Amino acid sequence: MKFIDEARIEVHAGKGGNGSASMRREKHIAFGGPDGGDGGMGGSIYVVADCNINTLVDYRFARIFRAKDGASGRGADCNGAGADDVVLRVPVGTIVKDLATDEVIADLTFDKQRVMVAKGGRGGLGNINFKSSTNRAPRQFTKGAEGETKEIQFELKVLADVGLLGMPNAGKSTFIRAVSAARPKVADYPFTTLHPNLGVVRVDDHRSFVIADVPGLIEGAAEGAGLGHQFLKHLQRTHLLLHLVDIAPYDDMIDPVKQANALTNELKKYDQALFEKPRWLVLNKMDLLDQREADKRVQTIIKGLKWKGPVFTISAMKADGCKELTFAIMDHVEQQRAAASTLAISAVTNLETP
Repeated sequence: MKFIDEARIEVHAGKGGNGSASMRREKHIAFGGPDGGDGGMGGSIYVVADCNINTLVDYRFARIFRAKDGASGRGADCNGAGADDVVLRVPVGTIVKDLATDEVIADLTFDKQRVMVAKGGRGGLGNINFKSSTNRAPRQFTKGAEGETKEIQFELKVLADVGLLGMPNAGKSTFIRAVSAARPKVADYPFTTLHPNLGVVRVDDHRSFVIADVPGLIEGAAEGAGLGHQFLKHLQRTHLLLHLVDIAPYDDMIDPVKQANALTNELKKYDQALFEKPRWLVLNKMDLLDQREADKRVQTIIKGLKWKGPVFTISAMKADGCKELTFAIMDHVEQQRAAASTLAISAVTNLETP
């Protein structure tokens, strides 16, 4: 299935039904009085997060969604029926925006989270609502209100604990295949990955994290060059970024230090918050060099980058060093989850405290 991570649609909520201006007329009842009922509520439009959906492809061709109008009121005190609501299901992690105001309506981050995006119009009042001691036979009634109409945008940001960064052909897809059950395409040419891939990494029976692989970045990505810039937003929810560097590039003219610095600059240009996320250096393809040459290149890259954070050396193809890396990632992710949980509890406590 083609990965679709953005969609624009129009939503039209239903109009409320009109009120009724009816008078009760029955045999042997001389002054029946007004009995016009109210109109029904127009259908509203809701967006619901669904964990069983992983793409916005359903909204690629169907762009307009309309709810039905409410039924009009009738005589004999009969109110009109309200129209059914329309429910639009989207993947967990979808941001809903109002394009007219550029306002974020909702950020749907958990399953079954629900938000109204267009409210149906209220039904009109029947003449039974206007009777009084001085107005015993009212002819007034009101029409139903129009439903809301909006143009909205769905923007999907995948929910992952860890994101993979790297130039094309750095071995990101090979790494995610080595540590999870995900099977992205792997080949010996750049830009093999054309859309994000998610993999669940299980370090034991009750400990796991989700890792995201996005298309490789190139210099100028923040301005739109290459493919990866389209998917950098998918890394904004992660707790940790793994910066994969190929220590044995296919071309001797390629400088891993220069490439790594270029990618770091692109991150900073794109989003300062993303640039400031915890980032680990992962030096890949150790198996392509003898031990002495590999150690020499590792030291050269660390020194050239002036790297102060954690460094891991792996061979994704042979899965060497991957187990130690995944256990370290799991410990870090659990710490981040615990900190986030503490903040959430603290926020709830502060709200409840008078």
